[in-house]
Amino acid sequence: MSEYSCISSDVTLGKNVKLSKFLNLYGCTVGDNSKIGAFVEIQKNAVIGKNCKISSHTFICEGVTIEDGVFIGHNVTFINDKYPHATNGNGELQRDGEWRLESTLVKRGASIGSGATILSNVTIGENAVVGAGCVVTRDVPAHAIVVGNPARVLRYSATELIIAK
Repeated sequence: MSEYSCISSDVTLGKNVKLSKFLNLYGCTVGDNSKIGAFVEIQKNAVIGKNCKISSHTFICEGVTIEDGVFIGHNVTFINDKYPHATNGNGELQRDGEWRLESTLVKRGASIGSGATILSNVTIGENAVVGAGCVVTRDVPAHAIVVGNPARVLRYSATELIIAK
């Protein structure tokens, strides 16, 4: 590891994981042969599968599971709380357990374009493509190509058409 990265002792790294500089990883798991770009934060209890590419400036929060073979573009942000607050009912800063953790699942082979924001409680289907700059507010079907804010299905990939026949 580098002096320019903060990788805590509770991080589990698979074989042949490639890490760039300027990382913040704690309490997460990264699968074999995955590559993590510069300026990425991956929080506790997040899981990255095998053969994934996580591009620079990406934020992967607690509650996110990314299956094998997923591409995450630059500056992608995941959200894990629909109603975030800084303080609890007593006006003190919130601590773990004082807010509702909401999960997100990115299934095998999906691709998420640069600048996308993925809200909580969504599943991005197998081999789906999320266009650059999308805001994903609901589930994305397998093999769908979604664009816009909020993300909507543009079409399905050729792979889906072959499978459907």
